[in-house]
Amino acid sequence: MKLLLSCLSLMAALWLLPVQAESTDNQVQAEEAFAIQVNINTATAEELETLLTGIGETKAKRIVEYRQANGDFQSVDDLVKVKGIGVATVNKNRDKLTY
Repeated sequence: MKLLLSCLSLMAALWLLPVQAESTDNQVQAEEAFAIQVNINTATAEELETLLTGIGETKAKRIVEYRQANGDFQSVDDLVKVKGIGVATVNKNRDKLTY
């Protein structure tokens, strides 16, 4: 009797294993769907500094100043027009950036 219960418990555990793996995959997909997006035309200097890689206080302020002086960015790649921001920095943050 104990052997039968042990076998049934093992079968139930193995049967539920794929459901747990699927749940983890769904969680990863949900996290990717809610990834942080930073609008370079509306973000404050503090948001830019906090949310972007390689953007410190000085570069964040330059982005805001450039935007105020020249109008909205027309593409993410326009960030390279800001002094101190290069293609590498834009590429590091590309998946987070919107305009």
